[in-house]
Amino acid sequence: MSAKRRDPGPPTASSRRAVELTDRHSERGVLDRLVDAVRRGESRVLVVRGDPGVGKTVLLDYLFSRAEGCRVARATGVQSEMELAFAGLHQLCAPMLDQADRLPVPQREALRTALGVSAGPPPDRFLVGLAVLSLLSEVAGERPLICVIDDEQWLDRASAQALGFAARRLAADPVGLVIAARDPSEELAGVPELVVGGLAEGDARTLLDQALAGPLDERVRDQIVAETQGNPLALLELPRGLTLAELAGGFGLPSAAPLAGRIEESFRRQLDALPAPTRRLLLLAAADPSGDPVLVRRAAGRLGLPPQAAAPAVAAALIEFGGRVRFRHPLVRSAVYRSASVRDRQEVHGALAEATDQQADPDRRAWHRAQAATGPDEEIAAELEQSADRAQARGGLAAAAAFLERSVLLTADPARYTERALAAAQADLQAGAFDKALELLVTVESGSLDEFASARVDLLRGQVAFASGLGRDAPPLLLKAARRLEPLNLELARQTYLDAWGSAIFAGRPAVGDLHKISRAARALPQSLHPGPVELLLDGLALLATEGRGAAAPTLRRAIAVFAGEDISAGYGLRWGWVAMAAATALWDDDGWRAILTSHMKIIRDAGALDQLPIYLAAMGSAAVWSGDFEAAAVLIAEAQAVSEATGTGIAPFAAMLLAGFRGRETEVTPLIEATIAEAGAAGQGVAVTYAHWAATIAANGLGRYDQALQAARQATEDSGDLEVSIWALPELIEAAVRSGHIQLARAALDRLAATTRAAGTDFGLGMEARSRALLSEGAAAEDCYLEAIDRLGRTQLRPELARAHLVYGEWLRREGRRANARTQLRAAHERLAAMGAEAFAERARRELLATGETVRRRTPETVSELTAQETSIARLARDGRTNPEIGAQLFLSARTVEWHLRKVFSKLGISSRRELHAALASIGEGSMSA
Repeated sequence: MSAKRRDPGPPTASSRRAVELTDRHSERGVLDRLVDAVRRGESRVLVVRGDPGVGKTVLLDYLFSRAEGCRVARATGVQSEMELAFAGLHQLCAPMLDQADRLPVPQREALRTALGVSAGPPPDRFLVGLAVLSLLSEVAGERPLICVIDDEQWLDRASAQALGFAARRLAADPVGLVIAARDPSEELAGVPELVVGGLAEGDARTLLDQALAGPLDERVRDQIVAETQGNPLALLELPRGLTLAELAGGFGLPSAAPLAGRIEESFRRQLDALPAPTRRLLLLAAADPSGDPVLVRRAAGRLGLPPQAAAPAVAAALIEFGGRVRFRHPLVRSAVYRSASVRDRQEVHGALAEATDQQADPDRRAWHRAQAATGPDEEIAAELEQSADRAQARGGLAAAAAFLERSVLLTADPARYTERALAAAQADLQAGAFDKALELLVTVESGSLDEFASARVDLLRGQVAFASGLGRDAPPLLLKAARRLEPLNLELARQTYLDAWGSAIFAGRPAVGDLHKISRAARALPQSLHPGPVELLLDGLALLATEGRGAAAPTLRRAIAVFAGEDISAGYGLRWGWVAMAAATALWDDDGWRAILTSHMKIIRDAGALDQLPIYLAAMGSAAVWSGDFEAAAVLIAEAQAVSEATGTGIAPFAAMLLAGFRGRETEVTPLIEATIAEAGAAGQGVAVTYAHWAATIAANGLGRYDQALQAARQATEDSGDLEVSIWALPELIEAAVRSGHIQLARAALDRLAATTRAAGTDFGLGMEARSRALLSEGAAAEDCYLEAIDRLGRTQLRPELARAHLVYGEWLRREGRRANARTQLRAAHERLAAMGAEAFAERARRELLATGETVRRRTPETVSELTAQETSIARLARDGRTNPEIGAQLFLSARTVEWHLRKVFSKLGISSRRELHAALASIGEGSMSA
């Protein structure tokens, strides 16, 4: 005869109250303060982290009960819904969409497309995140808003990314965003956390005593408390279903299994006691993430389950059937689903698929059909492909990849299997799931492939290498793919060669050999009568590497004009605009470089391609430095850093290094350059290493440390092929070599420089050559070169280089004994360099002026007010007539946060309206920034 089992029954009101009231004073206090702050108009974001059953949901319920006077919104992640793009975001935001008309048009369209409310081009995921931020701000403008997300670890990735973006950007809005998770996703890294642990020992004993009606041996009670680590759900559930003997002696308790698994096992024991129809109904509910009771009833009818089948589960408090179907705890759902046989799962998914409206919810229906499939099924696989297309159109890249991966598993035809697997790998690549993409490629290669499919495998492997930051691995992989694609798809081969060329430039010196191989192969391609943008750019770059600038210049100029023009497509601009800028650099074409930069910045902003924005903001920052507008550069650098933080886009601090190099502040420039060289070198990003050495050379030349400058310049120019950044370092090398007495080295560098500038024929290049040649010349020849440099550089936007031409000319005049003439040039250099903030070069000019006998005070910047970089950026945009929503859209802030910053700006500047910004900013040189 079996021992009598003792079941305390479903949780009573008193036991639930015990969970709520036992030792949660500190946690409740944190939530109370959060609500109070939101009511005061402040933003608060909090992650509530804890193990399953520890009481996170109870705390969220408490937060809701305290949110009097606030609007509340709630969403819950569901494990079986993780592959449906923006499912979690739809829960949270759908009730607020009546406010979406107030959002800037690009944000409104992105959000409506993501949620499937309207059709449109696939939105950038960061633009969706910005739209969520703006929507929460707008809703909170009417009444403080409390948003609660439970089980964040089960949100679909697209929703998690959007909410993580918004969470990091909330600043001055009356919004409280509280997110509960077992293990928060990486999207929430850096967000403040409230870690919820188990109950204190005394409270755990109290809860256990209230949950058990009968007496319990004290040693057994202590054992239960110790093994559950005070977890409230474990205290309530682990003793359930154990016999009196097991409870009395503790024999049923020891287990090496994780606590969550043991709680789930307790739920399984409770399920075993239920009638078979009830267990089947619970499985049906567990397989449906929507919680729609109408859908569950329809599917139950198809399985022949009577309405009364729910009663035993409801009586056991395992599930509720109300406006939504809700399990008592996610572990109940997990126990139900995992304890069922594969066949039983397939049957309930089949019933749910039949009960789901194909027109209203085709993706959920396709997913259920896929789970119900017992083997390959072409019809279902095709449906999943269509679902992937819809997910991609909404910007749900991870969801598209999941649909395609499932489609692959249901495909029997080898050709279609390969095609779908390659499409899934491409989707994983776009979603940033690089390991999954590579796993799929290995799977594809295990089958029989035709030549085109095999070449596409190589192409995807190269693209993964480049996108994942493995700089030096990408060029040979892409070269291999391009060669294989030549006889199969010439246009795709050209695009792949251009990608390979760009990746080789990115990898820098280690890939110079690959660059020449790529260029020779590209030169052998058949030529078109009317080449398009890709062919023009590729031909010009291939000529540059194989035949030199003289041969390449005409083609490169045509390509630069095309990429700088208004007719370039957004697709070409987003993919290859930065490569076209490299072509302009090779020709010393500063005007073309800036034209491409300006044109493509507009394309990026219009397309909402925020992941590429930091790259172009950094380029604009570099352009501002070379224009002598160091304050504007600092603003752009700050904006680039803010966008990088918001989007997770990693990029070397190119503009920050250049600015630090021209400023010449040793404590600022040295650690920045050393860190960049270490990090970029380890990642194979050779172009960033070269850039860092170039910036170090500028700083050392400004400080007059010519031996140090020479060492850095040689590292920036050795084995470089004189492409892109390395050619900018040649004038620095020449100046450092001349000043440190290495004349032959300087002459060799001048020959290399002249070979690049003569073919280019621009004022920028020829002006830099003239300045460098002057340093190696004497008498009238030297003076002619100095004057030519000043004349040519004076026709460019390169104010620091013009000022440096005045400086070296003045230094030469002083050594020639022409003090009066020297003072004129040195004074011009000092005034320009000091005004722009090139402190080291300005000090060098000041010392030279002193040597001529002129008294010059060392200039120190006068700080009228301390505006941060972000405040300065907002002030400039407001001065230029931008509205708060427009400023917010550009800087990834809500309009209310912009208004908050403007109030701080007005206070610091002592003004009261936007009309006064122009004069106020002008009075401080357009903004003095704090460090």
